[in-house]
Formats: sequence, C-alpha cells, structure tokens
Amino acid sequence: MTALPEGLTQGTWTLDASHTTAAFTVRHAGISKTRGQFDEVSGQMIMGETLEDTRISAEIQIASLTTGNEDRDQHLKSADFFDAEQFTAMAFTSTSFDGKTLKGDLTIKDVTKNVELDVEFEGAATDPFGTYRAGFSGTTEISRKDFGLTWNAALEAGGVLVGDTVKITIDAEFTAPTAA
Repeated sequence: MTALPEGLTQGTWTLDASHTTAAFTVRHAGISKTRGQFDEVSGQMIMGETLEDTRISAEIQIASLTTGNEDRDQHLKSADFFDAEQFTAMAFTSTSFDGKTLKGDLTIKDVTKNVELDVEFEGAATDPFGTYRAGFSGTTEISRKDFGLTWNAALEAGGVLVGDTVKITIDAEFTAPTAA
C-alpha cells in the first residue's frame, strides 16, 4: 500500500475548474499538430487511506471545446466528431491509482474504454485565502476511432487529414475537504 503524499488528507477533494485544464493534441494533414481544450470541467477526488484507495471522477462538457478557430470548433462539436447535441459530456471514472498510473474508464459518445494516465503529483499549498490545494498533471494517448470519432478526409498526396492518435494532457487542481 502506498501512503498519501505529505499534506494530503482523506476526504472528498473538489476539482477547481478555474485552475484545471483538459487539453488535447492531434496530428493534422500529417505535417502539423492541432491543439484544443475543454473549458468546462467538473469532478472530485475521494482520497482514501492510501493512494490505492483513492478514486477520481470527472465530467467534461463537449460544448466547451475550443481550438481557437470557430469553424473547426463547430465541426468538432458536430455529428462528424463529438455530436455535442446528443452527447453533451464525456466522463472519466478511475478504477485504480498507484501514485504514478491512474487507470479508469473514459466514456466518449456512449463508448467506454479503459485508459491509463501517467500522473505526477505537483504539490500542495495553502493559497492566500486559506484554501488548501493540491495539483496533479496527467497524460495519456487514445485512438479517437476507438470512441467512434471516425470522420476523416483523404489527402491528395496520400494519408488522411486527421490523425487517429490523440494526446490528452490534464493539469488539475483540487481543493481540500472543509472541516465540519
């Protein structure tokens, strides 16, 4: 059993959406990368006695997707990709955590697949307003086709417009449970 990092206590920690980033990167036309993020994220971390007892859940609103290009954003939210009208959110629920690897179920468009994130504890501190916070970063790669995100276009020179591998980067900040 792995002890909790110093400064972390048992209880329900709340994801601080204003200090959390859920971002992605995917190859475009085989020559560059396109980046984007989701601005509306919610979740919690239930810190157990050990890291193995800890569980994390999060929900991301598809409509909050932004890539810096409104036309591309609308296409990604359309039925060609995320189908934001029918599938308003994606979700993650952890199944195990050993302090380095967070395993869990990621659901996109009603397709659930097990994923593994490489996680790093960034530290904990009390902010100037007296709130105790903890930061974590995590990365993983998924196949977008595994989640039904299959739209693509063939390129004249060969290959396809949108790569299959999507790199996901999460920078999350949680606030500690408040004393009763």
